[in-house]
Amino acid sequence: MPHELPPLEYGYDSLEPWIDKETMVIHHDKHHKAYVDNLNAALKGHEELQDKPVEELLKNLNAISETIRTAVRNHGGGHYNHSFFWKCLEKNSKPMGEILTAIKKEFQSYENFVEKFKLAAVTQFGSGWAWLVLNPRGKKLEIIQTYDQESPISLGKIPLLVVDVWEHAYYLKYQNRRPDYVNAFMNVINWEKVNENYLEAMEK
Repeated sequence: MPHELPPLEYGYDSLEPWIDKETMVIHHDKHHKAYVDNLNAALKGHEELQDKPVEELLKNLNAISETIRTAVRNHGGGHYNHSFFWKCLEKNSKPMGEILTAIKKEFQSYENFVEKFKLAAVTQFGSGWAWLVLNPRGKKLEIIQTYDQESPISLGKIPLLVVDVWEHAYYLKYQNRRPDYVNAFMNVINWEKVNENYLEAMEK
């Protein structure tokens, strides 16, 4: 069964003024859709892979034929990363729950976490992502960067929160001012979802 573009769970304009409607339309309907289409194209002729969830493909990249491995990493990663990103977004959400307690424990304070997370996003060279993840070894929170469409799940990490710092995520509104976009992103984090991700990760 072909992979499909997941619909947004909110309106394109629901993150205004922090993330503009036009960016959301193009980002979701054009960029994300292209990753889905290209992933399906890469999997043609590989029936043994076509019914596997994208998470399974990314966790087992070395088991995939070298002829399509790079395409699966790039386009499968683009599909997975964006699908995860959309669910991290919501206005008027406040840090809460067990994840807030864990953040304060790991980073000494929520404010320290914010500064470290924003620094990772702003200093990611070129296209990529900044993530809050859980390292299954020791159940430790970490902030990491990934390049292009690399995913933490390919590195054995469990994603909890992500910010997309590819230019297409912010250039219409913020142009080259990535720090302004990252500051805006901090206002649209869906902390209820991040807490849910954390609780699920701790059970694995």
